[in-house]
Amino acid sequence: MSRILDWKHYENTARQAVAEGAVLLRNEKNVLPLDKGCTVALWGRMQNHYYKSGTGSGGLVNVDHVVDIVEGLQLSGQVTLNKKVRDFYEEWEQSHPVVEGLGWGQEPWSQEEAEVSEEFVKEVAMESDTAVVVIARTAGEDRDNQNMKGAYCLTDVEMDLLSKVRASFERMVVILNVGNIMDFSFVDKTNPDAVLLAWQGGIMGGHGIADVLTGKVSPSGRLTDTVAESIEDYSSHKNFGMGLEDVYCEDIYVGYRYFETFAKDKVKYPFGFGLSYTEFAICNVELNYTVEDIYVTATITNTGKVPGKEVVQVYVSPAQGKLGRPMRELVGFAKTDLIEPGQSEVVEIIIPYKAFVAFDDSGATGYAHCEVLEAGTYEFYIGKNVRDCEMAGVLEIEETEVIKECKDILMPVQEFKRIRPEIRDGRVQISEEAVPVAAKTMKERRMENIPTVLEITGDKGYTLEDVADNKITIKEFVSQLDAETLACLCRGEGMGSPRVTPGTAAAFAGVSDKLCAYKVPAVCCSDGPSGMRLDCGRKAFSLPNGTLLACTFNEKLNEELFALLGMEMISNEVDVLLGPGMNIHRHPLNGRNFEYFSEDPFVTGKIAAAQLRGLHASKVTGAIKHFCANNREYIRREMDSVVSARALREIYLKGFKIATEEGNADAIMTTYGALNGVWTAGHYDLVTALLRDEWGFEGFVMTDWWAMVNEEGKAPALNDFASMVRAQNDVYMVCPDASVNSSGDNLMAELGTGELTLGEMQRCAINVLKFAMKTTAFARVRGMLDKIEVVDGPKQDIEDFDSVEYYELGEEYVVNMEDADTSKGKSFVFAVDAQAGTEYEVEYIAKSDLGELAQLPVTLFYQGFPIQSFAFQGSGGKATCVKRKIQFRHRYAVYRLYFPQNGLQMLSMRFRYLGRMQENKEKIIT
Repeated sequence: MSRILDWKHYENTARQAVAEGAVLLRNEKNVLPLDKGCTVALWGRMQNHYYKSGTGSGGLVNVDHVVDIVEGLQLSGQVTLNKKVRDFYEEWEQSHPVVEGLGWGQEPWSQEEAEVSEEFVKEVAMESDTAVVVIARTAGEDRDNQNMKGAYCLTDVEMDLLSKVRASFERMVVILNVGNIMDFSFVDKTNPDAVLLAWQGGIMGGHGIADVLTGKVSPSGRLTDTVAESIEDYSSHKNFGMGLEDVYCEDIYVGYRYFETFAKDKVKYPFGFGLSYTEFAICNVELNYTVEDIYVTATITNTGKVPGKEVVQVYVSPAQGKLGRPMRELVGFAKTDLIEPGQSEVVEIIIPYKAFVAFDDSGATGYAHCEVLEAGTYEFYIGKNVRDCEMAGVLEIEETEVIKECKDILMPVQEFKRIRPEIRDGRVQISEEAVPVAAKTMKERRMENIPTVLEITGDKGYTLEDVADNKITIKEFVSQLDAETLACLCRGEGMGSPRVTPGTAAAFAGVSDKLCAYKVPAVCCSDGPSGMRLDCGRKAFSLPNGTLLACTFNEKLNEELFALLGMEMISNEVDVLLGPGMNIHRHPLNGRNFEYFSEDPFVTGKIAAAQLRGLHASKVTGAIKHFCANNREYIRREMDSVVSARALREIYLKGFKIATEEGNADAIMTTYGALNGVWTAGHYDLVTALLRDEWGFEGFVMTDWWAMVNEEGKAPALNDFASMVRAQNDVYMVCPDASVNSSGDNLMAELGTGELTLGEMQRCAINVLKFAMKTTAFARVRGMLDKIEVVDGPKQDIEDFDSVEYYELGEEYVVNMEDADTSKGKSFVFAVDAQAGTEYEVEYIAKSDLGELAQLPVTLFYQGFPIQSFAFQGSGGKATCVKRKIQFRHRYAVYRLYFPQNGLQMLSMRFRYLGRMQENKEKIIT
């Protein structure tokens, strides 16, 4: 059976998401939408260089084309772009090309902006109706944003551009193509008529932005973060981004929870805010209470003149009680369908009582380590954002109720103080209290929960198919496996393992010949969350980024989009997407905020659950990440997040819990860093006591790539796989060769000393194998997988993954390239299998019939980055040679040679072994 992936429908769905996620922050004099037929002066050099995403693994999607803002407006057919401005930027860029940076974690946050003269702006204004100014920023993995000009703040040249355009144009619109919120002080200083926070929208970004600007779509995006007047106003600012630890003194008072409780006057744009081209009225509000849930119904009427969608938001103002609570907490939302002018829609929002519990980590209520609803008055508000809302109803709780008894886990060991509200003189003031610390070690809890050892029976001829067919149990199957095979199941292989789609992040499960003989599939993981990263050169779909998708507040749309992504994954033999990313926007400078959804855990969990449902509908899945408190990039592998148990449960874990319960999450990735002194890759409380025992999670857990692991009280190490297995973090990502102990891990050593038990290894193996049986990889092994037919998809340089050949490098290896197509725009993709930590010289041999003054460039890409660029000269048909050195850090690697122009015929590549790798920044390290 085959299914069809209609690429045009895929594009249109993403385009709708871009439009629905854009947040209109300002629209004075109704300058938007643009008048049909008007002439637009499009300012800002980044109009031609749209940021489809942030940087790092979440942005490395190989695409064939990105629709920028210029193209989007031109193809809309609704406006005319001023040619004089277009010509100015095209000419200026000849001498000011875009600076790509040095690669991973070294990309600039912004690009140099062109200076314009006052006279030129005035001249353009005379022949234009509206000015649209594009401001763009990026940040990403290993690259936090910075509170400086050109990053979080505008540059002097950008401010000068806005000032000059404002002085000459009656109508000025600012578009922000950014991954993170930024300094909005420019709004008061330059007074633009409209500001559109357009985020980063993937390959369809320009189309979605044009749809909003021209009025094809009325904006319905709403902020999932609070925009403060100043970066210093954020509650986490004093404790973010410095040193080896971040102490979460702000506790549960993150984002709007802080501002609405303590600092309402410090807010520029409140959480949930966003304008529309029409108006809506919310009326006929009713609250009905049942034993487990509160039902909120309301009628939403379009009282304006154009069709549009509204986001209805419900907040609770809880009883302060003995614990202290934020003045507002989001507990429900709904997005309407498209409502025509004068028409109405009734929405129903169901709020479980567990959605607004508090966690008592101190025993102040008399119920230590419990989720409680304290006695008192709970006021519910319904409206358009956290500020613009009206009372919807009141719930009176006469006596404190215990909603759930929890484990005494996740407590910090370091003493510190956290903020809390205190009512003084009728006003809410900031007070402090000591944070409760741990009284029991994780090892004590682990020793109380050691699994029973299954007797090793040896090979009885069973395969994993027998388990799937209910002929034997999973325990009977695992009993066949010796300790070495169990250890292999705890290792992921990559990056670029030849057992799965070339150029993907990892393979796991069937990563040895012995396991493959047992019909255990090699499961393929690909970086996400904004699309598949295929370093082999295959083109993939780059989706709108996480923050934009959350700003849609549209669960149905997210589900539909990720169902399409799931079909695309199957067509590329990818089984697990490494996403959604779910970390909280604790601070606006976190470089990976673009991947994540919000400062709020409720909307984070809801959107993640919707995306998982979409993936699952297509029979694939996503690994939600990073579990948990991965809220900065600077020295992320060494840092420790020091957090109270209450803040963890109410803020940093809540979204993961929602995704697990409502999205049936079955794969989770832990973080690089430590949580309260223990690296999450080996954190027993987090991965076993909470995730599996409390939440009932039945999937598998993986580490982040080359994460460090430790046992409580000991230093972290890259090879402490035993602590990982003890914590029931099932798979270490990644090893050069999982079939042998290529990373020098301590599994067999600690099994020998008894520090690690065979039962613990068998437990992880069961988790991995039960998950593997659910994957499309297993269906492929069994010949039971539906085929995906991609209609109108991008033209692929690589049609068949089997065409990517792995060259096993020894002392010397020659690749014959005489039959390779090296014409303009073509690529040659190849893979190497080399001993990790070695250095080679590569001789690129080619010829050209062109004259000797001809310059014929070639670029070598690795993991999407250009790592070598060199040029041949015309040789009159004679063979010539260019030599370069390459260092291989990992065993497997996939490369792409790109040929930007005609006239060169590659003859061969000769690899010659030089020796063990020596650190040298001038050489290419892969």
